[in-house]
Amino acid sequence: MKNLKKFAAVILSLAFVLGALTACGSGGTIDTTANGEPDTSAAEEVKPLVFGTNAEFAPFEFVSSQGVIGEFDGIDMMIAKKIAEANGMEAQINNMEFDSLLIALQNGQIDAAIAGMTVTDERKEQVNFSIPYYTAAQVMIVKDGSDIAKASDMEGKKIAVVQGYTGETVVKELGYEYEAFKKGTECVLELVNGKCDVVVIDSATAATYVADNEGLSIVEDSEAFGEEQYAIAVAKNNTELLEKINASLEKMLADGTVGEIAVSYIDAQ
Repeated sequence: MKNLKKFAAVILSLAFVLGALTACGSGGTIDTTANGEPDTSAAEEVKPLVFGTNAEFAPFEFVSSQGVIGEFDGIDMMIAKKIAEANGMEAQINNMEFDSLLIALQNGQIDAAIAGMTVTDERKEQVNFSIPYYTAAQVMIVKDGSDIAKASDMEGKKIAVVQGYTGETVVKELGYEYEAFKKGTECVLELVNGKCDVVVIDSATAATYVADNEGLSIVEDSEAFGEEQYAIAVAKNNTELLEKINASLEKMLADGTVGEIAVSYIDAQ
């Protein structure tokens, strides 16, 4: 009798185990690694959020040995990283010429563009912009002792700007001749070497160049150069991503995160 009871108990135990295995497998199989452990790689896969930038615009975006997204660092890079994380995604950076960013958006090469990009009516015809996250202004970088004290003093001078940047737009609107370069560093090198008289560029970036190059000064002219707002650009048909970016930016602006990021990078100059 005892043997029969033991036999029955074994059968019941086997039935329970088989039932449990069947229940676990009813929705599919459990993948395992070579070591026989559960494979969770598929569940942990994070969708990338690809930002286009032009990493020549410190302190907003620049290349660093200790970047926050790969080799890329700066105010915009930290904002991009936090936006991606807030939406359960991983930020990736596609570094390219500034003039190529909007084209890359329209071609689907990138999901969004964050590059200290000023919101303009012309650009709004091509892409949609997020809510603004930073307000800046154009300034002039000159050598110490320069006779340029206001924008009108640039007339007849050799002016350097970055191609596609707002500085090029405002100088063109003033009616002055200028030479456009691909990078801000190229413009500043022209100035340091005496090949131009003034560089027109955004204020925060100008502060970085002046801090890094002895003998340079910043000249402001609020009457000639109005304020401009930076925002993130997305393709016209990508309203879902735009809503996610705006929701993240609104939160970061409200709780002071954007301000803290900006101050940390600007104070580090």
